[in-house]
Amino acid sequence: MSSELPRISIVTPSYNQGQFLEATICSILDQNYPNLEYIIMDGGSTDNSVAIIRKYEKHLAYWQSHKDRGQNHAITEGFKRATGEIFGYLNSDDIHLPWTLAIVGNILASLPEVEWLTPRVTMVIDADGDPLTTNHAIAHTRLRFYSGVTLGNFFGESGWIQQEGTFWRRSLWEKAGAHVAEDAYRTGDFELWARFFQHSLLTTTQIPLAAFRWHGGNKTQLDLTVAESRKILQAYPHERRYSHTKFRFMRWLHARTGRFINRFGSRQCHVEYDLPTGTWRRHCTNIF
Repeated sequence: MSSELPRISIVTPSYNQGQFLEATICSILDQNYPNLEYIIMDGGSTDNSVAIIRKYEKHLAYWQSHKDRGQNHAITEGFKRATGEIFGYLNSDDIHLPWTLAIVGNILASLPEVEWLTPRVTMVIDADGDPLTTNHAIAHTRLRFYSGVTLGNFFGESGWIQQEGTFWRRSLWEKAGAHVAEDAYRTGDFELWARFFQHSLLTTTQIPLAAFRWHGGNKTQLDLTVAESRKILQAYPHERRYSHTKFRFMRWLHARTGRFINRFGSRQCHVEYDLPTGTWRRHCTNIF
């Protein structure tokens, strides 16, 4: 493990989710990450959210509570105040896992070529914080993303990039415009990933990093989210695309012949911890 951990800046947008907010805050602070900058941007909550934030304010780099233009505006404004090398945001009803920041800090300190990182094992919890399910995600690639074939399941695996478990370097955030789009109500993260992929390949880890809380009041609605995501992809007409049928055919053809992977495939990258050497390593290969 690296002895010089990078500064990680986490932003939590908050609005009237007091019943979950304390668990969110504690999931970050209880990790005792030594180089954490935690910012909470509350949109003027009228429940007990502000009282909860005040309870932990001595551990916060900054917090505010007043009317804003919504979740995505709050996230952007929060990162304007951030000074860290690594960014991530956690909504006020989701949680990080006890090892998240240490793992992220060590991977990104050890591997400067990794510009953004996400887990391939995702977790869903209920309103009480009890686990409901885990999902295995695909190996994310630029081609798969822009083709839109991963909006849902892709050959039995989840195609979504888990927002609450995704972290990136400040430099990538700045290259991609340094904002979360306010007009992408349900898909601010997806629109951000579309800009990130213009500059860098996504790297994955098999270590779970976060949990999405399903409580019935979530704004995520799959059909609307998929429709909005497809509309976002239309802004990238220059990107090479495959239909789901063509992905199936090329995988079948490669399995039969061993050919075409470099010509028609897309590059995926993942990190692993090498026990004999005690180091993190990044591996990149072409896949369909």
